Amino acid sequence: MESKLVRKTFLDFFSEKQHEIVPSAPMVVKDDPTLMFTNAGMNRFKDIFLGNRKADSSRIADTQKCLRVSGKHNDLEEVGHDTYHHTMFEMLGNWSFGDYFKKEAIAWAWELLTKVFGLDPERLYVSVFGGDDDEKLAVDQEAYDFWKEILPEDHILFGSKKDNFWEMGDIGPCGPCTEIHIDLRDDADRKKIEGKTLVNRDHQEVIEVWNLVFIEFNRKKDGSLVPLPAKHVDTGMGFERLCMALQGKKSNYDTDLFHPLIKQLALLTGVEYGKSDDSDIAMRVISDHLRAIAFSIADGQLPSNTGAGYVVRRILRRAVRYAYTFLDEKEPLIYKLTDTLGGIMGEAFPELVSQKDLITRVIREEEQSFLHTLELGIKRFEQYIGSKKDAKVIDGIFAFELFDTYGFPVDLTELMAKENGWTVDMEGFKKGLEEQKDRSRQAAELDKSDWVVVSESGRPTEFLGYDQLEAEVRLLRYRKVKEKKNTYFEIVLDKTPFYAESGGQVGDKGILKNNDGTIKIFDTKKENDLIIHLADKSLDGALDSYTAIVDTKNRRMTENNHSATHLMHFALRKVLGDHVEQKGSLVDAGHLRFDFSHFEKMTEEELFSVEKLVNAMIRDNSPIDEHRAVAMQQAMDMGALAFFGEKYGDKVRVVCFGDSIELCGGTHVAATGQIGVFKIVSESAIAAGVRRIEALTGEAAEVFVQTKIDAENNIRQLLKNPKDVVKSVQALIDENKKLQKLTETLNRKVSGGLLSELKSAIEPYNGVDLLTAEVDADQSVVKNIAFSLIKDNKNILVVLGNASDGKAFLTVAIGEDAIKERKLNAGSLIQELAKEIKGGGGGQSHFATAGGENPSGIQAAFIKIKKLI
Repeated sequence: MESKLVRKTFLDFFSEKQHEIVPSAPMVVKDDPTLMFTNAGMNRFKDIFLGNRKADSSRIADTQKCLRVSGKHNDLEEVGHDTYHHTMFEMLGNWSFGDYFKKEAIAWAWELLTKVFGLDPERLYVSVFGGDDDEKLAVDQEAYDFWKEILPEDHILFGSKKDNFWEMGDIGPCGPCTEIHIDLRDDADRKKIEGKTLVNRDHQEVIEVWNLVFIEFNRKKDGSLVPLPAKHVDTGMGFERLCMALQGKKSNYDTDLFHPLIKQLALLTGVEYGKSDDSDIAMRVISDHLRAIAFSIADGQLPSNTGAGYVVRRILRRAVRYAYTFLDEKEPLIYKLTDTLGGIMGEAFPELVSQKDLITRVIREEEQSFLHTLELGIKRFEQYIGSKKDAKVIDGIFAFELFDTYGFPVDLTELMAKENGWTVDMEGFKKGLEEQKDRSRQAAELDKSDWVVVSESGRPTEFLGYDQLEAEVRLLRYRKVKEKKNTYFEIVLDKTPFYAESGGQVGDKGILKNNDGTIKIFDTKKENDLIIHLADKSLDGALDSYTAIVDTKNRRMTENNHSATHLMHFALRKVLGDHVEQKGSLVDAGHLRFDFSHFEKMTEEELFSVEKLVNAMIRDNSPIDEHRAVAMQQAMDMGALAFFGEKYGDKVRVVCFGDSIELCGGTHVAATGQIGVFKIVSESAIAAGVRRIEALTGEAAEVFVQTKIDAENNIRQLLKNPKDVVKSVQALIDENKKLQKLTETLNRKVSGGLLSELKSAIEPYNGVDLLTAEVDADQSVVKNIAFSLIKDNKNILVVLGNASDGKAFLTVAIGEDAIKERKLNAGSLIQELAKEIKGGGGGQSHFATAGGENPSGIQAAFIKIKKLI
């Protein structure tokens, strides 16, 4: 069965079981501070499990794109080396929110696998939770009994808490789970060893296919378990593994999800798949990693040096390293596979097709950049072994430097070391790696207490901030948070005028006040759909009623910038074309930043045209035309722009200013005239095919423009108020160039005269021609003289000193023969001589310079050089 049909069959089956079929959420997570990427199908439903919101439907099914490369769920190092681990994978899932439970979940899973997909029941085994004495948790007898009605008891296994008790994290919803495993071995192997003995033993052909989780407890901060008021079902089935089973393969990479990519790789590289373990692993790594990279970029996450962007870059660089080392590819390769990937998955995930140009350009540029970095790393490696010829062991600290700075995996360093007859100090490397991990853990460490529940509302926090900036509110719960040396408090209210950071707009600031006093709100965040107010002090013993007041000025300035972003997006599409799409944004009270797809630097004319159009729309004073709770399809029919990587619900908000129409949950001006004025201050590239504009509005724009006018006025005054200031500045530049040429001519004459004098001062000393002299010339002249001397005399050692404005300078230059035969090094000598002038310096073996604070030490340096040689 083709993978496309497998996916469709799963969704159709649960549609017939009255499940609402929903599209995949973005793989890149933007509204959950605990996650960078969706690593399980349940992530999008966390708020439902936590009780923060009610489900729109009690039965849901989907296929969710997931990524597991960091933290607790980290499959990266296994990828390519086995047949079934992946970075990016699809998780087929069905959910019940307080609806059906174990009986239906188990029965439907069995029906789909054996009756619909036709898998052999004899090859299927299930595990159920076997209880845990420490937790005082009983065996999941209910699940066991349901399975016993379907399967023979020798196909039902009891699992440990590790394998059969699912937990969201250290705290939160959890419960027992039952796993379905399949034995894909040949009949002969099955007769030798029973499949049940290989379940959960990391056997590549006896693997878990489906996990049915029964969420019925909540884990508290103290470790205790409390029954949930409603029980839920959360199932996840590995799509790639299911396809492997249904297509009769022994490896996920042999299915139609990966085989076309591997086939294309073989064609591009001329390396046959199946001939070598190393090249086979490399092809599997590349075909897997391409999927993770492409989906991340399509969801709006570009490679970078921090956060989620760093993870994407790390995955891409790992793929490049495998291509470089094992496929002998020294030029960009991976970007050439995007067409093939679109053909495999583009039907289910159209963003791969619509974003193909961007994905391709970003990958190609990243490949080029990292291949250059690899070259630098190899040179660094060669310099290292060249300088330590007798060591024969690569220091662990240096191996970690290659890993951390140049992206070298330690196995590549080991390979290069082996080729040179060296080994690597792995203990030292592991120490450096662990220290880095400890620093990362400490930087990200948050200690959150359990929520203190003051009252329950039974519904999500109502946001009032579109219409009012002050409201009477009721405290629902709060908790203490420790972050490094800081302590603050998170507060949840029944309703709020505070906007929570999302969609690029920063969170509101303000206060909560009542008769007990005032609490400062320094930020407002969103965890999934839960609005959280960050406060500077505890609410212990406080009343539960407050007046919530948003910082009005801060909000108004932020609104100006957010609305201006919409106008600019519209203007960019008008000026540059419809290929322009938002790729990221930041909107706060001070400025706006907007990232968008465009493949070349904007011209000054284009920037002016955008600015002019935006300001015209501001002068039009167009009132906001806002439509709340609009059906998604209706919004699209209105012409609203939607973007891949953003999470939209069934109901959306449409914001219109004239012809600008966008889906947006942020806050905006009542009419565009409030923005005042718009000014672009910079335009730059941040990735292949992605540009960034930063701009100002209102008073900030006025200050920026006035600063420029003041600077021009100051220049006019300096130039005696010319009619044409640009022409006058150009005349100054031209005059300066003429003077520079004249200066160079004079310097050459000075150099020539000095050179003749200095040559007569050369004296033989201990096997070299030594010249020490203090000269009255600037550094450029001294440098020219030094290079002339060592060009004419291969056995010369030159030490020149000069002083200027109370500073001392030393220059050391050494001829080629003196370097080779006397083993002299200018860089080493200058470090010793610099001490005499109370300074420091450095350079290469043939030329080095130093500067210091003691001109009187120049003569001492001349004496010292004789002692040094």
